[in-house]
Amino acid sequence: MTGILTRTSIREEQHTLIHQLANTIEAYWHQHFDLSPYSLPRDLGYVEGRLEGEKLVIENHCYESPQFRKLHLELAKLGNGLDILHCVMFPRLDYALPMFGCDLVGARGQISAAIADLSPTTPDLTLPESYLNDLSDLPSGSFSQPRDLPKWGDIFSEVCLFIRPTSPEEEALFLSRVEELLTVHCRQALQASPLSEEQQLLNLQGQRYYCTKQQKNDKTRRVLEKAFGAEWADYYMTNVLFDLPN
Repeated sequence: MTGILTRTSIREEQHTLIHQLANTIEAYWHQHFDLSPYSLPRDLGYVEGRLEGEKLVIENHCYESPQFRKLHLELAKLGNGLDILHCVMFPRLDYALPMFGCDLVGARGQISAAIADLSPTTPDLTLPESYLNDLSDLPSGSFSQPRDLPKWGDIFSEVCLFIRPTSPEEEALFLSRVEELLTVHCRQALQASPLSEEQQLLNLQGQRYYCTKQQKNDKTRRVLEKAFGAEWADYYMTNVLFDLPN
């Protein structure tokens, strides 16, 4: 399974950091996991629309593995003015793993928002001790423009990084930090042991809480509604971006 598209990926035309991060994420997935194709709802792997007279393209790359029910990388491009990367790794309920999530928003050649996190799904919204131990060894890095989390952002952890990078050096540092999170997350996933049915129920509740909160992202919903209509936007938000586990 190589994940090669039949058409040229729009990442070739996106901001350099988005292009680099998309390649990095997929490289980690292919390196660490036994991947299979993930079946998306029909006709939603590649979508085109119009928004305020400009072409909007959405490209979804989805896999699954023994540890993850869904590995989702979304790339979107609106004309020449807006580039987006969105990624979430949805663990299978059998494993006590947080939700790796990452988003980049680029406008007019600049990255205006960059966020990466390992969001806990435990009842008390704390990361497992094994993660905290691994993350405590990571080098720290400072950024000149941290950003505030949204009001619904209680799902994010203490290691969440949300910034506006202001230089190529900060962009490179953000990419490095994402690689560090991915390294820890992939290692933890491969070492994880299956859970009891009672523990799986807690994981289910945690993932539902995460997805429900993410569906409150009004900025994403407004863009989709303007381009495709409210009904389509709701379907896409709940069945592609943040689908709930069965």
